[in-house]
Amino acid sequence: MKTSELQTIKQRYNIVGNCDALNHVLDVALQVAPTDLSVLIVGESGVGKEIIPRVIHDNSPRRREKYFAINCGSIPEGTIDSELFGHVKGSFTGAINDSPGYFGVANKGTLFLDEVGELPLATQARLLRVLETGEYIPVGATEVKRTDVRIVAATNVNIRKAISEGRFREDLYYRLNSIPIQMPPLRDRGDDIVLLFRLFAMQMAEKYRMEKVVLTDEAKQILMKYKWPGNVRQLKNITEQISILSTERQITPQVLAHFIPQDQESTQLVTINKGSDHSFENEREILYKILFELRGNVNELRRNVNMLKKQIEDAQGNTTMVGKDNEVGTMPAAPASMPAQQIYISSPQQKRQAEDAIAEEYVEPEHESESLNLNDLSRQMLEKALERNDGNRKKAAQELGISDRTLYRRIKQYGLE
Repeated sequence: MKTSELQTIKQRYNIVGNCDALNHVLDVALQVAPTDLSVLIVGESGVGKEIIPRVIHDNSPRRREKYFAINCGSIPEGTIDSELFGHVKGSFTGAINDSPGYFGVANKGTLFLDEVGELPLATQARLLRVLETGEYIPVGATEVKRTDVRIVAATNVNIRKAISEGRFREDLYYRLNSIPIQMPPLRDRGDDIVLLFRLFAMQMAEKYRMEKVVLTDEAKQILMKYKWPGNVRQLKNITEQISILSTERQITPQVLAHFIPQDQESTQLVTINKGSDHSFENEREILYKILFELRGNVNELRRNVNMLKKQIEDAQGNTTMVGKDNEVGTMPAAPASMPAQQIYISSPQQKRQAEDAIAEEYVEPEHESESLNLNDLSRQMLEKALERNDGNRKKAAQELGISDRTLYRRIKQYGLE
């Protein structure tokens, strides 16, 4: 692109800066504008991503059609499908009329989806279908509608990290990322920082009719060395603070020290659940463990009840004889109803061993079927515990909070030997 054309675009959209990275972004935006390809703009918060979709729309064949900018992160999850794809009357509480949604209203135009990384997974599936086929179904409707909308999306989220955590669909990412545009952070724009400070200072002076603040050479160097985690938005806020609060119009490093934060802040793209190891995979692990323990507790209780019933029946039928010195008595002729195996108790230790044997040999009745989903969860939890402990059953049982005997029984039940 010629320098004159680039300067015209900058003047039209009030874009300040001459760094190569910014010029490249504008060049790509103007090249992709005549097409209908989807564009994904990636950059840190505050770098000015919202300007690029406007440049693309205004220089496209759709420039005479409608343009909508939607902040996906500001719409509640329960209503975002209705906002985007519309709804029919009576489809939910408060739906007193039909609504076409943004995809219906913006037909033939352009939709800018800011913070697209915050979309719920269900909405992502709907969006993918629109991008692939141009079809969507309003909330509560049965009729498929069609739309011809150009999608430009932006995010400050680390999308690849979100994909690995199950927060963003990989197929949607590649569909949106037909043309990627990487917005440069302010710290990489060199002299543009000083130009932007001068612009914001001039705007404040004109708006409030005050003397404009001016940077010394040393103060300029400090501004260009600072990391600017808040990017252009942070620079504008600090310039406004200095313009209003500083008694000095000549801004020195000493004056800047009162306005620029001294702590080191992160300048990386936002990640889901930043600063912790939490993920939806970990939440599933916890849920599996809770369900596994609950199922084990219920089965243990059932075994105890059945064992108690058996002991009562045995006591009533005089199937076990205990002498006054806890010695084994003689066994009378077995009645027809007597079980094939009898338990003779000669000491408390043998009594506990006998009970363990009953519990170990007990098989749940076939007619008491378990939920298939719960069995699947238990099996998955057991497999993962064994895998994490390299097949060590004792450690796996400790991790799951169950006894070695129960773990062995589950391994046999699921055929994991």
